[in-house]
Amino acid sequence: MSVRQVSLLTGEYYHIYNRGNSKQSIFHDDQDYRYFMNLLDTMNTEKRSRNREKKQRFGQIGEVISLGSYCLMPNHFHILIKQEKEKGITLFLQKLSTAYVMYYNKKYKRTGALFEGKFKAKYVAEDNYLKYLFSYIHLNPLKILNQNWKTKSIHNEEVSFLLGYPYSSFHEYYTNEFYLINKNAFPDYFQTKGDFMHEIKSWLRLG
Repeated sequence: MSVRQVSLLTGEYYHIYNRGNSKQSIFHDDQDYRYFMNLLDTMNTEKRSRNREKKQRFGQIGEVISLGSYCLMPNHFHILIKQEKEKGITLFLQKLSTAYVMYYNKKYKRTGALFEGKFKAKYVAEDNYLKYLFSYIHLNPLKILNQNWKTKSIHNEEVSFLLGYPYSSFHEYYTNEFYLINKNAFPDYFQTKGDFMHEIKSWLRLG
């Protein structure tokens, strides 16, 4: 059994990511994305699961992690997490992955592993890196239109695509209405949606 190189400490921030085996797609349609997004909420508990509460919330008793941002892509996902309870990240990711693989295998009539091994975790030790991750994670959908977007000018089409991408926490920050995100568990980098958009655009080469 492999040993994780990064210790997962309570009260600390981590960039969590994983992808499909051999880079295979793990999301094929809107139902897949929505199911995974629902699990981001219902698996965030010390219990087996919980009913999703469709209201604005800022952390609840029993949550094992706080979610700062997320983005789901066709063959991988990114999550920015703060661990709230000992072994909270491991518990959350185990339940999240198991529940999604069970759903996926049943829907697509398959067996076996879906993800490329254990989830990957990068410790976020510096404030500048933590702030950067909000842009890095939310800008991921641009890869769908152009893998080389970082070196080319971005036009209105790409910006509109980014604003309309439904499978990330971008819309929560853009509307300043938070459902999956626990904004209070992270530094207040973006007091308004204007602050958020200014940070996002600072990483784009607008044409």
